[in-house]
This record gives sequence, structure tokens and C-alpha cells, in this order.
Amino acid sequence: MVKTISKHSRRDFVGQILGVSGSALLARLAFPFSVANAPHTDSNSALHSRPLSPEDDQFLNEMEKANFQYFWEQASLKTGIVKDRCNVNIEDTGTVGSIAATGFGLTALCIGDRRGFVSGAAAQDRVLVTLRSLWGKLPNHRGFFYHWGNINTGERVWDSEVSSVDTTILLCGVLCCREYFKAAEIRALADDIFNRVEWTWLSEDTSLLPHGWTPEIGFLPYRWDNYSELMMMYLLGLGSTSYPLRDETWTAWKRLKFEYAGLRYIGSFAPLFVHQYSQAWFDFRGKRDKYADYFQNSVTATDVHRRFCLELSKRFPSYSDDLWGITASDSTNGYVIWGGPPSVGPIDGTVVPSASAGSLPFLPQPVMRVLRTIKSRYPRAWTKYGFVNAFNPLKNWYDSDVIGIDIGITMVMAENLRTGFVWNTFMKSAEAQLGMRRAGFKKY
Repeated sequence: MVKTISKHSRRDFVGQILGVSGSALLARLAFPFSVANAPHTDSNSALHSRPLSPEDDQFLNEMEKANFQYFWEQASLKTGIVKDRCNVNIEDTGTVGSIAATGFGLTALCIGDRRGFVSGAAAQDRVLVTLRSLWGKLPNHRGFFYHWGNINTGERVWDSEVSSVDTTILLCGVLCCREYFKAAEIRALADDIFNRVEWTWLSEDTSLLPHGWTPEIGFLPYRWDNYSELMMMYLLGLGSTSYPLRDETWTAWKRLKFEYAGLRYIGSFAPLFVHQYSQAWFDFRGKRDKYADYFQNSVTATDVHRRFCLELSKRFPSYSDDLWGITASDSTNGYVIWGGPPSVGPIDGTVVPSASAGSLPFLPQPVMRVLRTIKSRYPRAWTKYGFVNAFNPLKNWYDSDVIGIDIGITMVMAENLRTGFVWNTFMKSAEAQLGMRRAGFKKY
């Protein structure tokens, strides 16, 4: 059975990684990689972006339907809160929920209704149960929620922190439901939940937002100070009309430029998911601020990661154009933060399906090739909820678990590739539009 480090999230580990100086990390690089001062250039994505075939679309529909079942079956009927993870080999009776998984779950309810995976009435009822719990039952501090809680009671577990980024993911799901479902109570509850969040408290004495807060120690020492999934958090804060962030918060965080095999892009010393999460909801296509086109930046970063895995095949022969993708995941030694470039963590040949799947809109055909390979060649990596969290072909190891946020990014990005539905729905929100306007985004 896989050992997991239950009391820590990927953000805890990435926070530690980002606390290491860039020079120390660069000294340990094993591949041709550098931090670059020149502006980034785009990868040649035209080679990878031909339209989906009917067979591709059918494959993604089957995958999304399986993903949806996770959010439907592994959420509490009492609160709507979604489990953090689930062991698919047993009847999992765990009760630890994740507010980030719940944000993906709310978004999944919109997709499920639109795709006919569930009736509209049932989906709307589940949304109402969830929003009522978020508004009146789950403990919060100044509108921000605890990272983990009991799915049935909402009570805080594991002494978890009030999490800025996990609350943000939750809010993205809340706003998505408000824009999709037309019930007056859903719209009113969503407004109340969003407007209660005190972004100004989080930024009272700083332009760099902290990762979280606990009643025992106050604010956590880590700050959101380098490019990552932080974009959605700053944009929602800028889009608030009740407790808005100051304009300078958008320009306060660093945008380090990296170069790998001649490709330049903005990145950080962190796994691939940092290029995916903000873009699950915010539509950056055809837009840029004064620094970058972040959609094209993620195209380049994904292609760089693919090339990085191909370079790794010299050590781990399972990696190929048919099979690549490493991001924070379970492993034979527990939950680990790994990926690259630069090489981060004890990479051992493990494949993480959500690493490639979360980049479906960025490199459609290379990712489809990987997902088809996993499902056809490694049937033990497929479950009733879609792909397992991770597997290692070289060790013949398959995870017993699926993880809510990884199922979520897979489902949402598959739908965005197919129709742009989540982008189109979420971007109707006045908060998203205002946030991007205040950050200086313009179409081009």
C-alpha cells in the first residue's frame, strides 16, 4: 500500500523548494538549462495543435465521464465537500475533504450537467447543498477556508492552515456555478461567499500574499512571490469590489525567465502543475499583460517538460514520446514534489497522468498520444474514476489512489480543449473580467 504524507500538501513542499536559492538549485542541474534575461519566445505549437478527431473526442468524453463520477460519488451528501483522495481498490471510508477538490467538484457539476452525466436538477441540488455549507457551516477566517476539513461536518482537520490558494480554487468553482446555473439562491450564495473574502487582510502590510494563516501561529512564513498558480489568486483579489487588492500586487511577484534547448519561458523551480491551474478557469488566450502571453508561455513550458522527459529516457527508458509527464504525485515512497526542468525531486521513472492531461489545451496531440498509450498499454492505470494518480512501469507499481485536484485538472482541461466551456463560463463573471483589466491584460 502506498504511504502518503497526509498532513502536507504539494504547496508545503513547493514552498520549501522555492525557499532554496535559485543559484543552489542551478548548481545541481543535470540538463542544459539556464535562467535567461532575454524575453521568452514561443514553442512551435502548430506542429502539435491539429483539431481533435471524433475518436479523440470520444476518448476525452469517456475520461471526463469517469472523472465526474469521482466528484459525484466522493462528495458528502450533507455538505457537498469533496474528499481529498480515494483508494479505488477498497471501499474507502475516509472523511478528509479538500476545499480545492471541492472547487474542482463545483466546476465538474457544471460540466456534468452540460454533458448529460447527471440531470440538471440533481446537479443544481448538489451545488445548493455545497454553497449553503460554505456560507453557513464550514469554519472560515475572514472569508478564507481551511485547507482540509471533515467532509460531513466541515470541521478543520490536521491543524490545517487557512489556505489562500486553496480558497482561490474553491472560489473559481463557486463563480463558475454562479455563471452557469440560473437559480437565484445559487447566485446570491455565490455572491455572499465571494464578497466575504477579505483580500485586504491578506495584503495588509505586504504586496506579496502569504500562503496561509493558522490561529496558532498567525501567517505562514512563505509568500506567493514567484510565478506559479498564484495568478488566479491575485486576479480574483484584484477583481473583488468588497476587499480589493492594490494594483501593485500584480507586479510585485517575480517572473523568472528560463531557457531549455533554445526555448525561453517564464517559470519557477516547481513542477508542471504551476503552469496549468490558473488556466483551468482564466482564459489567457490571445491576451497579454506587459510581461507575457501566459497561454503561449504554458505551451512552451509544457513542450520543454516533454523534451526534459525525453532527455530523462537515457536513465529511465519508459519515458518516450508515447509516455511522459511528471508533477507532484504519489510514489512508492509517499507523496513527492518532482518534475522539471530544472530537475526537482528524486525522479525514478514514475509517470503522472495528470501532468500531461493538465496541459491538454497547450499540446493537444502530444498529450492525446500519452493518454491513449497509458489506457491501452497500462490497463491497471485506469480506474472507474479515470487514471490513477501515478504509476511506475519500471517498478510495475500502480498507485491505489486517485487525488481530487488531479482528477479535477484533468477533467477541466479536457473540456476546455474540446469546447472552451469552463473558460467561457467563468470569464462571464464580472470579477474575472475586472481582475484581468486591473492587471493590464489586453487582447492582441
